[in-house]
Amino acid sequence: MVNPEIPSWRKTVQSEIVAVTVYADRALVTRRGVVDLTGIEQELVITPVPEMETESIRVSGTGTVGVRMLGVSSDRIYTTEPVAELAHLTRQIQQLEAEKRHLQAQVDALALQSSFIAGLREKTEEPFAQSLSRKNLSLSETLDFLNFLGSQYSEYAIASGECKTQQQELDKQLQALHTSLQKIQTPHPKESFSLVVGVEVAGEGKFELEVSYIVNRASWTPLYDLRSTTSDIVHLSYLAEITQSTGEDWIGAVLTLSTAKPGLGTLPPKLEPWYIDAPRPQLLRQRRFAAQPPLLPTIAAPAGEENWQEQDEVTEDSLIPAETVTAEVSKEGSVVTFKLNGGGNIPSDGAPHKTTIFNDDYPCSFDYVAMPRLVSFAYLQANVKNNSNGATLLPGKANIFRDNVFIGTTQLENIAPGQEFKLNLGIDEGLKIERELVERLVDKKLISNQRRITYSYRLFITNLLEKEVNLEITEQLPVSRNEQIKVRLSRSNPQIQLGEMGILEWQLTLPPQERREVYYQFIVEHPPELMVVGLDI
Repeated sequence: MVNPEIPSWRKTVQSEIVAVTVYADRALVTRRGVVDLTGIEQELVITPVPEMETESIRVSGTGTVGVRMLGVSSDRIYTTEPVAELAHLTRQIQQLEAEKRHLQAQVDALALQSSFIAGLREKTEEPFAQSLSRKNLSLSETLDFLNFLGSQYSEYAIASGECKTQQQELDKQLQALHTSLQKIQTPHPKESFSLVVGVEVAGEGKFELEVSYIVNRASWTPLYDLRSTTSDIVHLSYLAEITQSTGEDWIGAVLTLSTAKPGLGTLPPKLEPWYIDAPRPQLLRQRRFAAQPPLLPTIAAPAGEENWQEQDEVTEDSLIPAETVTAEVSKEGSVVTFKLNGGGNIPSDGAPHKTTIFNDDYPCSFDYVAMPRLVSFAYLQANVKNNSNGATLLPGKANIFRDNVFIGTTQLENIAPGQEFKLNLGIDEGLKIERELVERLVDKKLISNQRRITYSYRLFITNLLEKEVNLEITEQLPVSRNEQIKVRLSRSNPQIQLGEMGILEWQLTLPPQERREVYYQFIVEHPPELMVVGLDI
């Protein structure tokens, strides 16, 4: 469709995206464009722009001529797919179908030749046998004829197979082209918008127009790489996965990530009555709850714009390790923003794009935990503290590395500045743990008309490391669900108190290369006529 000629009092502004602030479920986009004004303009138009929150549109500008902004509105634009691609696809389909017909003709010809050879074999089979019996044909002549038949069969079969393979490949290409053609032939207009700014212009001059608006279908989520070494430091890489399918690419824009939640509105939610009831035989009635749409606050657009710095080429003789571009972190109240110094190219493809926010080292201390009843290994844990003047770590997936070896993944919760958190770093074979049952004694005599069974366990812990370690050992006693069955801890070395649900915990400090022993004993009592299940330990 050809657009009518644009009147002189309306001028289109060629703009580009210069800044984007990405929130958890939307983004604030800022566009700028420079236009030459003649003094008669009444409307400045930016087109096309994607679907947006119309209440969020803000306009401003500066220039060498006085301009009054009277208001802003948005107009819908519907466009259809171009027909050039339709013609191109049609030509490709016709060409492939012609190649497929040519291959089919070759297959048919080979089938006729194979049929002729088969008929020749059937007609000459009996005369050949008679000629051989009468010695009218020599054995060599017979072998030549048989070799001729065999070679012809083989050639026709191979040629026919190659043609059919090519046909199958053509069918796949044709299917893909027909799918693309069907999508284009199905009319589905694309919706976009034009922003129209009403203006009063004082005269001639240049004017830079800036507009900002909020779009949906954009988000970012945190992602972490946590690396632990032998030192008391955990290196944290704070990454971001940015996804957007807004309909416009963000190329060369200043990218800012924000923890603000503009979509939650300005009013606290209202509690509805919490009803409970007994189930009824008739069908439950459906209830509909009406929700007030959230109010969208005005959000200031990020200021400033930075350009990429070109780097000089390096030769193999002067290799320099790559430098990771990080973000500028700022905090205002509970909202944290990350202004990225790179990574401002995010296409509208719906795929996640990773970029680094910052790298930092966190002080930590290491502890070991062990549950010998379940596993004969100790697990290393890091007690990490977020920097008191650092950024809040948002909930997200964390990849854990120890000595550059990938250990696994975990999920970080919201961690405020100065808050401590634990990281599980997997099995450490530097601690050797052995557990053995040293006694299982059933008293032959009843005591107070009760059967008594005594269990004794011994644990051996060896620190094979060259440093002192703190170890928490957890064992457990059986827990009775029957008042006639009694379980009690009779001895322990080192001595401890029995915890809830039969838990025993020892806190040990092991110097390098030291071997330590832990012992405990418990007694189970029950009436002799009562069978106890679950004691197969």
